This record gives sequence, structure tokens and C-alpha cells, in this order.
Amino acid sequence: MNHSVWRAPALVALLLLGTTAIAAPAPAPSVRMVGTTKLENVPPIPAGVSAAVQRFQNYRAAALQDWLGDGSMLITTRFGATNQLHRVTAPGAARTQLTFFNEPVAGAETIPGTTDFVLGRDTGGDEWFQLYRAGLAGVPVQLTEPGTRNGGPVIAKDGSLMVWARAVKGSGDYALFAVNPADPASRKQIYQAQGAVSASDLSADKMQLLFQRVLSNRESQIFVLDIVSGKVHRIRADGKTARFDSAKFSKDGRSVLAISDEASDLRRLVSIDIASGALTEVASDPKWDVEGFTVSDDGRILVTVTNVDGASKLTVRDFVTRRALPQPDLPLGVIGSLRFAPDNQRLGFSMQTPTSAGDAWSWDTTAGTLTRWTTSELGGLDPAKLVTPEVIRFKSFDGETVSALVYRPKVAPGTRTPVIIDIHGGPEAQTVTGWNPGAQYFAQVLGATVILPNVRGSDGYGKRFLNLDNAAKREDSVKDIGALLDWVGKQPDMDAGRVAVYGQSYGGYMSLAVMTHYSNRLVGGVERYGISNFTTFLQNTEAYRRDNRRAEYGDERDPAMAKAFVTISPMNNLAKISKPMLVMQGANDPRVPASESEQVVAGLRANGVDTWYVLYADEGHGFQKKPNNDLRREVETVFLGKLFGEELR
Repeated sequence: MNHSVWRAPALVALLLLGTTAIAAPAPAPSVRMVGTTKLENVPPIPAGVSAAVQRFQNYRAAALQDWLGDGSMLITTRFGATNQLHRVTAPGAARTQLTFFNEPVAGAETIPGTTDFVLGRDTGGDEWFQLYRAGLAGVPVQLTEPGTRNGGPVIAKDGSLMVWARAVKGSGDYALFAVNPADPASRKQIYQAQGAVSASDLSADKMQLLFQRVLSNRESQIFVLDIVSGKVHRIRADGKTARFDSAKFSKDGRSVLAISDEASDLRRLVSIDIASGALTEVASDPKWDVEGFTVSDDGRILVTVTNVDGASKLTVRDFVTRRALPQPDLPLGVIGSLRFAPDNQRLGFSMQTPTSAGDAWSWDTTAGTLTRWTTSELGGLDPAKLVTPEVIRFKSFDGETVSALVYRPKVAPGTRTPVIIDIHGGPEAQTVTGWNPGAQYFAQVLGATVILPNVRGSDGYGKRFLNLDNAAKREDSVKDIGALLDWVGKQPDMDAGRVAVYGQSYGGYMSLAVMTHYSNRLVGGVERYGISNFTTFLQNTEAYRRDNRRAEYGDERDPAMAKAFVTISPMNNLAKISKPMLVMQGANDPRVPASESEQVVAGLRANGVDTWYVLYADEGHGFQKKPNNDLRREVETVFLGKLFGEELR
């Protein structure tokens, strides 16, 4: 292997890595600081690694947030360390920056009929989001109360009313609040909910609010709130346990459109009569989930997005006749942020592909023309050297079929490459065919094959598959990785003696769990903010999300589940890990607290395992600031290079 950063591995290094054994407890870690980030046992980063990282980290992406009232686009993109809001007045026009926070902007909603908008922002990744009204000029005005968590605003068509869900410290019960965005002092609570709720839509007369309550990844409910009387009506109250997502009022206000898996293994778009509760299918696919939709404000045009094996299929229909309208010819990739322009004719959306980081587009549903509004830079990367993943499938221990995306590096024929198994979070997430800079980087710079499996419990393959890893069945997904290791061992272009596991969030748990089961078949692992002990995780995660996580993972207060957690939690099986580990964590993480990483690092080191640890003081669940992400990639490169026996120049 002859890459720009690495020399060919030495055989002795491989032998030494392959025979690492549990030794005496390690000495106190070496500690150094890079800005506010603490690095333990991490060696200095060679200049060649930093240069390689920059080549891949300087890309930009643009994502549509909304249309402004004058027909221009509101997007997020980065021209510094964080994503901020920008305005694009016409296709290909310059991006004019509108916000200048040190922290990234989480998203924005236009106030109809204006060029003002409402945006969300947290501090240091703590996810205690505040909402602000802002415009094309001036200082943003805070609309929410400090020390609260606010999200998912919906705004009336005349712009005079905004409703959102608010959480407070120490409580799992959300409240619904309302405000006139032009008058922050008008803020008031309109409903106190039980559990996690979110606002979905306001009726045209502003008298009724549609909101949803999420109980688990398997169950969510839809309610209509009479804003004046405070009375609440649950839609489909007598229905079976099911998911109802993205609920919206119909134009006449007498029914609700939602994506649901009620009476179906797959999610479909349905219409529900509010008065009777009768459910009617609107759009579906025989093999795949409908994952998104939008309807023009005039009620004429329906757009749906179907998840086809991790790629987006967009379909445009006449909503009245259900007749197919002209369809855009789109490349393999992922679509999001469906938004109709004020003219009810142009559909705006974001799109990213395996070889493009993401841009804002529009489709003229009348003229049948596709228009690219932004052209984001790849930071000097050569698109010809980027990799398009292939979908592979393999049989797991019980005969279940599991799929994965495989990024194969462009190397000389006959080369046996190292392998990185990158497991997504969630667990009810899915690896899709969008922009994946990490996979591209590791394939090109390390010459590694990167495999991203959608193990059981992943979204996108029906609710039966989604629920195969619930509660006590948690480790069945770990066994899926064992079957993947078997598959790797049969591939002539992959080196089964150089395989590392890698993951973040729930994927971090999977990385740890895989290491406890298959340490003898791996050279090491990387985990970022992963669950190490389900009991302590559930006790310490923020209250506003605790019950939802209990529904997915099991309730630690149940003696049977508490016993199961003892068995499956990696913290209780650390003695089975004998290979090096890299652990990374944000200090402000509200989802997986830093204590989960700290205890696993201490436990591994007590067992004599070579353990690197990186703690970011100004990040939460995920590293959103470019300098932090750059450092993350540098450390990962040096660590994985060591595992693979690659020697720095």
C-alpha cells in the first residue's frame, strides 16, 4: 500500500498487534491539551496526517431550511467553524450570511409572508435549544426562556402565532407554548402534556393544534388540541400500537395526513378522518417505507419520498387525481427538507450523494425543470477518486438477511485491504447513500474497505426488522457483526487479520459490545460517546428523553431487565477486551453522559488495555465545530494506522 500519508507496514508490527494480551494495569495516562480538548495517551499528530485531514474536511454542504417570502432560499452552510444561516436570492447567486453565532444554528422556519424567520441554537452541544426571531439584518431576539429546551416550532399561515414544545430540567413531561413572534412578551403555556410531545401543525383558523406524543420507536400518537378550550382529542385512539409521524392537517382541516405503519410492516402515507378516525391509504410502496411527504399550500400537489435500500425516491403527484406529474431525474442519494415555494409551484429540497456533500435544489412541478441553487465545494477533493458504495447482503446466525454499504478503496489489483466496520447509532437509524466524508477519507487515505452494516434494529426495512433487537434481544445485533466478520473472511480483497470496529452513540455501544465478543478477531476499536452500562446510562441521561429510551432498551427498574443489563452491558464484560480502544466524548452530552465514557476508559486501563481518550469541553452528542472534527479525524487516523500496522512517514 502506498498512500500519501503511510509507508508499507512492517511484519513485526502486525505480529505484535495481533498478540496483544491483558497486562498489568497501565501507568497514569499522558495528558495534553489542544485548545479546550483533553487528549490522554494520544501521541503528537504528524504533519502529513493533518494535511490529509484538511483535504477531506474543507468541504462545504448546503441544506435548505425554508423559502423566504420573496421567493429566495434560506439555507445553512459553513464559512468558518460552524453552520450558520445564509440567504440565496436566485439559483447560483452568492450566499449572504445572516447569522454569526459561535455555536451552530440547528434549523430555521420562515415566518410566512415575510423575510423574517425563527431559528434554534444551543450552547456547547448541550441541546437546551433556545428559539430566536431574526431577519435579514439586525440582532436576533430570543423568544424562549433561558434554561429550558425548546424545539419543533410551527407557525401559522399569517405569521401571527407560533407553537412549540418545551422541556425543563428534571422532568420527562413536555409543555406546549405559544407566542406571537413579533411580541416575545406574549409567550404563554397552552397545554401541559404527559411525556414527550411535539407540535406538528396549526389549523388555518389558528384554533386547533395538531401535536404528537412519542412513546417509543414503535409507538407514537396524534392529538388535536382546541387552543381556546384546552380540550384534547386523540386521533385513532382505538387503533393498534403504531407509529404516526409528520402529521399535518388537510387543506379543509377535516382530516390528518401522516406517515404510519398501522396494520402494515412498512410505513405508508395515510389520511385519517378526524371525526370518525377512519384511516385511508394515500401512498405506499410494496417493498419500502414512505419516509417523507409534503403538500403544496393550495392542496394541489403531493410529493412523497420513499426509502429504497437507503436511497431516496421522490414522487410528484396531483393530490386530487393522484395522477403522476413530471418527475425529476435524480442521482443515487438522499433527499430531505421538502418545502414548497410561496408560488405553490416550485418544490425545494436538499440532496446529497456519495460524491457530493449536499446542496439546495428546486423542481418546477409545472415546467418540469430541475434547478440547482447552490454548488458546494468539495474542498479540493477530486470527485473521480471518490467511491460510490455498493449494497451487499449476508446471512446472520439465525438466517436473517442483513445488508451493508461497502466502500471499496481504489487500490492495485490483488491488494488485501484492512477493514473498518462502522456501525450507525440510533439504534433505529439507518446507514444511507448520502455524503459520508469519513468513509471516503478512510478508503482513500488509509486504503481501507469501510463497511457500514444495517444490523437488525435498523430503520428502513419494516417494523418487524426494526424490533428484532429490542430489550433482552439486544445482543442479537452484535451477533450480526459476527456474521459480517465471517463474510469478510471470505473476501479475497479484504484482510481478515486487520479488521477494526468503529461507531458513535448506540454504534459506540455496538463497538464496545463487539469488542467483548470478538476481540480475538479484531485489531481494536473506536467508540464515540457510546453506552457502556445500560443501567447507569438510563439513570443519568436527561429526564426529557429517559422514558423513550426505556421503551427501546428496557426499563432498568424492572428486575428482569436489570438482570439482563448486567449480562449485556460492556462494562461488565471488559475483561474480554484485549485490543486497543480509542474513546471520544463531548463533555456536555445530554444523551449519553460523559460518565459512560469515563467509566469504560478507567475499566479498560485497569485491565491493562491500551486506551486513548479524547474529551471535548465544548461539544455534546456529536462534534459540530470544524476544528474539533478535524482533531477527531486526526486522532482516529493515527490510532487506526497503528492498529493496521501502518507506519507514519
